[in-house]
Amino acid sequence: MAVSQFDAVRSHLGRPHRLAILVALTLAGAAALVVASGPRAAAEGEAVKAATEAAAKAPFSEEQKAGIRDVVREYLLKNPELFLDIQSELEKKLEEIQSARLETAVKENAADLFRRSEAPIAGNPQGDITVVEFFDYNCGYCKRGLGDVAKLIETDKKVKVVFKELPILSKGSEEAARVALAAKKQGKYWEVHSALLSSKGKLDGESALGIAGKLGLDVAKLKADMTSAEVDAELLSVQGIAQKMGISGTPYFLVGDKAIPGAPENLHEQLAAHVKSLRDAGGCQVC
Repeated sequence: MAVSQFDAVRSHLGRPHRLAILVALTLAGAAALVVASGPRAAAEGEAVKAATEAAAKAPFSEEQKAGIRDVVREYLLKNPELFLDIQSELEKKLEEIQSARLETAVKENAADLFRRSEAPIAGNPQGDITVVEFFDYNCGYCKRGLGDVAKLIETDKKVKVVFKELPILSKGSEEAARVALAAKKQGKYWEVHSALLSSKGKLDGESALGIAGKLGLDVAKLKADMTSAEVDAELLSVQGIAQKMGISGTPYFLVGDKAIPGAPENLHEQLAAHVKSLRDAGGCQVC
C-alpha cells in the first residue's frame, strides 16, 4: 500500500503512541496553553511564563524543571480534553504541509506523470481529467483496486487513466511488468493488465506470458519486446518519478494534485469525487 512518509508514520503509530508524542509537544508549548486558559490557569501560567523567560537568560535548574513539570502535569490531568484538540490541530497542520508538498511535486513532474507518450493508458486518450496509478502486479491492494479503476473507466467516458508500472515487491513483479509493457506494442495493454491483476497467486515472467498467450497475443514477440530498450526506459522513468514523488508503496493514485494512497473500500467513490471536483473547478491545471 502506497503511503507518504507522514501517512506511514501516522498509520503505524497507535493512538497511545500518538498521545505520547502529543504530551511531549504539549510540554514544549505548555506556557502558551496555560496562560490562555481560565483564571486559575492564568495564575499558574504566570509562574510558567516567568520560568520560561528566565530560561532565555539561563538554563533551567533542576528545581525549576520539576516545578514546571508539576504545573503542566496538574493542568493536563484536569483538562485531558486538550489532547483531542491538540491532536486534531496537529494532524490538520501536518496534512496541510503534506498537501503543499504534494502540489509542488506534482507541478514539477507533471509532464512525466500525465503526458509521457510512452506510458500505457486506458479510457479516453483525449480525456479532460487524467488519473495516474502506480502499481505492482503482485500487490494485493492493487488487485483489489482493479474493479474500481475499471468502473471509473466504464462510467466516465471523459477520463484518461495513465498506468505507472512500479514493480517493487519482487523480481517476478518486474518480469510481469515487462510482459504488460510489451503487450502495449500489440495494442493489448489494458487486456493483459486486467488479466494479470485478476489472476491468483504470485506472478512472474512465465506465468504472465502464459496469461497473455491465452488472450491471443504473440508470445514470441512478447519475449523479444519485454527486454527492449523502450521497456527498459519506461521502467526507469517510473522508478525515477516515484523517487522524486516520494512514492514507496503501491497502489498510489493521483487525480491532479490529489493523492489516494492504497485501495480504500470506497476507492471508486474517492476517484470519482476528485474527478468531479477538478471539473467543477474548471479542469485540471497540471494534467
